[in-house]
Amino acid sequence: MKFSLKKYPKFLQYFATFAACLSALASSAMSAWTSPTLQKLEQNNPVADDNPFGHAITAEESSWITSLSMLGSLIGCSFFGYLAKRLGRRKSLLSSVIPFSISWIIVGFAQNVVTMCIGRLIGGFASGATTSVIPMYTAEISDKSIRGTLSSFMQILINIGWIFSFSIGPFVSYNILWMSCATLPLLFFITFYLMPESPYYLASQGQHKEMIQVLIKFRGNSADSIEDEANEIKDCVQAAAKLETSIMDLFRIPSNFKALWYSCIMFIFQSFSGAVLILNNAESIFSATGVSSTISPAVSVIIIGVVQLVFCFITPLFVDNWGRKILLILSGIGEVLSLAALGLYFYLAENANNGDGDISGISWLSTASMIFFFATYSIGWGPLPWTLMSEIFVSDIKTKAFAVVQTVNGIVLFLILKLYPTIVDEFGMYSLFWLFSIICFISILFTIFVLPETKGKSLQEIQKQLASH
Repeated sequence: MKFSLKKYPKFLQYFATFAACLSALASSAMSAWTSPTLQKLEQNNPVADDNPFGHAITAEESSWITSLSMLGSLIGCSFFGYLAKRLGRRKSLLSSVIPFSISWIIVGFAQNVVTMCIGRLIGGFASGATTSVIPMYTAEISDKSIRGTLSSFMQILINIGWIFSFSIGPFVSYNILWMSCATLPLLFFITFYLMPESPYYLASQGQHKEMIQVLIKFRGNSADSIEDEANEIKDCVQAAAKLETSIMDLFRIPSNFKALWYSCIMFIFQSFSGAVLILNNAESIFSATGVSSTISPAVSVIIIGVVQLVFCFITPLFVDNWGRKILLILSGIGEVLSLAALGLYFYLAENANNGDGDISGISWLSTASMIFFFATYSIGWGPLPWTLMSEIFVSDIKTKAFAVVQTVNGIVLFLILKLYPTIVDEFGMYSLFWLFSIICFISILFTIFVLPETKGKSLQEIQKQLASH
C-alpha cells in the first residue's frame, strides 16, 4: 500500500520534529556521559583499567569536566541562533554535527584533564544548537492544534539520550562508550538531512513559492487549504521585518520583555529543580545514599532514566487538552514533596553516620523519592519551559530571545554544577535538596499567579495577552 501524506496529513510534522530532536538525544547523551565516566575516572586503589589518564582525578577536576559543557553552550546558543537567522533553522541544526564530532574525538583521545575539558567545552558549544534552534523549528512547522505535543518531543529524546549513556556506560569500556555516543550526531544528520526548512524562515527570505510548497508538505493539503495560514505567516514576517528589531527590543517592547523574563524565570526554576545536577552526577549521588547493597547505583540510574522516559509520554497526551499551567503546577507539587523527602533521607543518613539513629528501615526512601521526582519533573518542568518559550516570542525577535534565555540558563547550570561539591562539603547533601525543594515551591506560586496560559492560542493572540497581562 502506497504511503500518502494526504491520508496522514500531520505525519511530516511529527517526523521532522523527531528528526530534529535527535540532536537533543545526542546532546543529552553527551551530558549524561559524565555520570558513568566520572565513577571510573575517580576510582582509586586500584585505578580503573580503562582510565585514560592512568591516575584518579579529584572532585575539583570532576566538577570542571561536568560543568564546562554549560559554558560552551552559552557561546553555542548565540552562534547557532545567529546562524538560524542567516542560513535557516535546518542548516543551523545540521552544522552542529561538526563540533559534536570534534568534541568526541578530543574526549576520546584525551590524555589529561585539560584536554578533556576542551573537548567538553566544544561539545557544550554544539549543544547550543539543540537548545536554541529546535524549539524554534518545532514551533514554526507545527499546526497550533498539536504544537504542544510536538514541543514535548524534545524532552522525550533528551531522556532517551540520558538512558543511552546510563545503560551503556557502566558496562563497557571508556573507549566503547565515547565511540557509541559519537555515532548519535551522525544518526541525527542522516535522519534530518532531507527534512524541509521552516516556512517562517522561507517567508522571511522572500521565498513565497517555496514557503507554500513546504506548508503543503507539512499540512498534507492542497494550496487552497493552506492559503489563510500562508497569508498569516507572510503578514507576520513582513510586519516583523518592518520593525528592524535589535536585541534591545527585548527590553523596550513590553510584550517582548514579559516573554523574556517569563522564559528566564522558567528555566531558572527548571535548573534549580536539581534534575540536571542529579543526572550529571547520578551514580555518585546514588552511591552516597548508601543503598548500593540492595541495588547497584548503575542499575538505579537506569531505572530513573526509564521512569523519566515513561512519564515524558504523558505530557504530549494531555498538554494540548489540559493546558500548560496545570501540568506545571502538578509537576511542581511532586518536585517539592520528593526533594523534601530526599533531603530528609540525607539528613537522617548523616546523623546515622555520626552514631545518632539507624536508617536501614527507610533505605527505600531515597530511591522512591528519586523515582517520584523524575516522574513529576517529566510531565511539567522538564519539557514545558521549552514549549512555552517557543510559543511566546514573535519570529523577528525569537533567535535573539532564545540566545539570551539560554545564556542565563547556561550560567545558572554552570554555577550549580561547579559549586555542587563545595556546597555538599560545607552544608551537607540534605541542605542542597531542601534548597531545591523551596525553590520548586516558589515555582508553583509563579505558575499560578504570574505565568499566562498559551494552550490553543495563535502567536497573535499570545502577543495580545502578553501586552495586556
